[in-house]
This record gives sequence, C-alpha cells and structure tokens, in this order.
Amino acid sequence: MIYYVYLIKTTKGFKNKSYVGFTNNIKSRLTKHNTNKGAKATKGYKWELVFKKTFYNKSKALSFEYELKKDRLKRFELINVFNKKKH
Repeated sequence: MIYYVYLIKTTKGFKNKSYVGFTNNIKSRLTKHNTNKGAKATKGYKWELVFKKTFYNKSKALSFEYELKKDRLKRFELINVFNKKKH
C-alpha cells in the first residue's frame, strides 16, 4: 500500500496555519479537512496542499510525519517554496 505524509496550509483570507498529516488517500483527506470532517485542529479553515511525500512503508511514513510535525523551520521552508511556485 502507498502512504503519504502531507503538509497543508490555510488559504488566503484565513489566519496563517499549517498542518502535517498522514494518509493513504490524499484527495479524500484534503476534502475531509475542507469540510470540517478532518482533524480537530483543521476545522473552520480552508486548506490547500503544499507538499506530499510518498512512502511504501507505513512505519517510515509515520516517522517522517513525526519529524515534520516537530520541525517548524522545515514546514516554513516548504510553504515558501510552494508560494514561490504559485506566483
């Protein structure tokens, strides 16, 4: 099975927030976040996908998710790269 670790950020017009998660279906998970059925921390905001990384091993994916959740600087860098590509 394929697993993804993803980083999402709030869309323009919302307070700047980011969220790191783990899933095996990115599209479905992003829809859940945007319809207030995702994680408690993501409710009330609209989100866009900034980054995703594919894994074929669940434990490696969960380890990477844990590291990315703790590393605010890396998250900030990934968001900056995303914003530059967007403009």
